[in-house]
Amino acid sequence: MASPMRSLLADLDRYVQSFRVFLEKSTEHQSMQEFVERHLPDVIASIGNGKSTINVLSVGGGAGEMDLQILSKIRARYPGVTINNDVIEPSADQISKYKERVAQASNLENIKFTWHKETANEYESRMNAEKKTKKWDFIHMIQMLYYVKDIPATLRYFHSLLESQAKLLIILVSGKSGWETLWKKYGPSFPLEDLCSYVSSGDLPRMLDSAGLKYQLYELPSHMDITSCFTEGDKDGELLLDFLTETLDFAKTAPPELKRQVMEELRKPGCSEIRDGKVFFNNSLGVIVIEP
Repeated sequence: MASPMRSLLADLDRYVQSFRVFLEKSTEHQSMQEFVERHLPDVIASIGNGKSTINVLSVGGGAGEMDLQILSKIRARYPGVTINNDVIEPSADQISKYKERVAQASNLENIKFTWHKETANEYESRMNAEKKTKKWDFIHMIQMLYYVKDIPATLRYFHSLLESQAKLLIILVSGKSGWETLWKKYGPSFPLEDLCSYVSSGDLPRMLDSAGLKYQLYELPSHMDITSCFTEGDKDGELLLDFLTETLDFAKTAPPELKRQVMEELRKPGCSEIRDGKVFFNNSLGVIVIEP
């Protein structure tokens, strides 16, 4: 009998809902913000040297929260320079939220936004079809490499678009996170189909080394309160479980034995730590900065 489990990406509305709960319950954006404050100024220190225009490409820009913080740092480093910010994002809902965020922000003069409703692969295909090779001063891919079919090929393509002083910034879950433990053990039981692949910052050095690319690695500690996952029928808990397993309605559709094992795993030290009766999942991130 075929499993009733379906990929979370089969229902984009539910995916976005579960992603929002994930952001509420985790320190994901706070960890990234800390990286942007402490390390990004060094990363972008020479991307705009001698330029009157800086071209930035956001691959999988989502609703723009992190994009706008990155842009504000580039603007602070290169005052008065025009910034062209192109965004590749397949979700119309996320793009409209991004546009709202831009409309409400006050410090974006000199920044021009262009949105492309497409995936990274579709962007590459379109550029190849139009025989275009636009070069970029800064490219970032935040939490999006899970959704490309051929990760080494995608890395090689976007790396080939870097200007001589440019940088390619990638953020993924860390190879030392609870995600690594959960997915290495149970990933094959989840209904990923071909919409999503499991990759962590621990997998990237091998790919980058074999492509002969130079890079720096950073670890960002982060955690997520998953206590609600253990309360039967808790709506936020069910959405978080969907997000952790990339499975639509995991709590209702997973075979009972798989559900029992996953719930047990989530409490173990490889995934989480228990503090004051709450369960905190290790959501640590890895940042990779690739040189031209």
